[in-house]
Amino acid sequence: MNGNPTAYDFDRVIDRQGTSSLKWDFGEKFAGMSGLVPLWVADMDFEAPAEIVQALQARVAHGIFGYTLEPESYFDAAAGWLRRRHGWEVRREWMLPSPGVIPALVFAILALTKPGEGIVIQPPVYYPFPLRVSANGRRVVENPLKLSGGRWEMDLDGLARVVDEHTKMLILCSPHNPACRVWGRATLQALADFCLRKGIVVVSDEIHNDLVMPGSRHIPFASLSNAAAAHTVTLVSATKSFNLAGLGGSLTLIPEAGLRARFDAVQHAIAGGPANAIAAAAAEAAWRHGERWLEELLAYVQANYRFLAGFLAENIPMVTLAPLEGTYLAWMDMRALMLSDDQIREKLRREAGLWLDEGRKFGRGGEGFQRLNLACPRAILSDAAERLARAFRGG
Repeated sequence: MNGNPTAYDFDRVIDRQGTSSLKWDFGEKFAGMSGLVPLWVADMDFEAPAEIVQALQARVAHGIFGYTLEPESYFDAAAGWLRRRHGWEVRREWMLPSPGVIPALVFAILALTKPGEGIVIQPPVYYPFPLRVSANGRRVVENPLKLSGGRWEMDLDGLARVVDEHTKMLILCSPHNPACRVWGRATLQALADFCLRKGIVVVSDEIHNDLVMPGSRHIPFASLSNAAAAHTVTLVSATKSFNLAGLGGSLTLIPEAGLRARFDAVQHAIAGGPANAIAAAAAEAAWRHGERWLEELLAYVQANYRFLAGFLAENIPMVTLAPLEGTYLAWMDMRALMLSDDQIREKLRREAGLWLDEGRKFGRGGEGFQRLNLACPRAILSDAAERLARAFRGG
């Protein structure tokens, strides 16, 4: 921020009800109750940068929305963003447009593994990972993270124990959702070395790559070395960083030509076709013009995290937060309350009037935790904190 005044009003509360918002309009359907304050799904309650809105307005004003392909300027913008923000030099031929990160994950599973083969996940982790693995006839291989000194770490020794000759892929969540970790170079390099020795392809979901707090730095897995790049499929998108999830669209980056050809063949067989013209315009504007907005967003989210951590320490000290290195999601440890997951859920919904994401949804190790979305105006977060205190003060 360098002392410059802020240009964006993240404090402004915007009414999202009546917009078919998954977060705000479907509480009664999905949570079984109405009137809950929703801090669960990972989108923001902030407007996208004005430059993105202007790009969309210009595209809509043209009035024709026929079959469209991503222009070369879209790929140039993505490459420039990855170079500036993450120090990763990517080549145009590596970049394949995809309809979204989760569809791209499915294409990678289908293209690069066979039915019955094992795919490693590291729970607690984003819950669509195991669902997509098992739904496509592959075997979920769990290597849970370890909680050490309040921080979650990869269990590389455990990884060696759970893989076998039929384990062909590892899905890496980097930064890690929900554990808020930004993996360091040494950890990533050790993981790359292991997967290379075992012939395991790494699919690195880096959709949160821009959402990194000061003091941490995201390292693209494929940027570690040429050897790492040769067995990595990287998934990125502007949607998470700039609150564009409703538009869709992502990029799949695959340096190795053989893997890329196999992925591309499956993607075209299932979802080949023209681009979403609106999504492409929004992403290009984000990568070209969104940097200041992103910097101010990160500062605001970090301030929200500090507010919530301080509030909990003063009012509900038995509830603590994992250190926030990446994402805009607080990972809240409620195990010291000595309540079951069902009891926590009921108190949150019926006594606090809050809808959070239950930790157990994220798999082994998530029991007793709740995930809370920090990407909201301070007034909403303050109200949520007071609701938590009313329900849980005193333990």
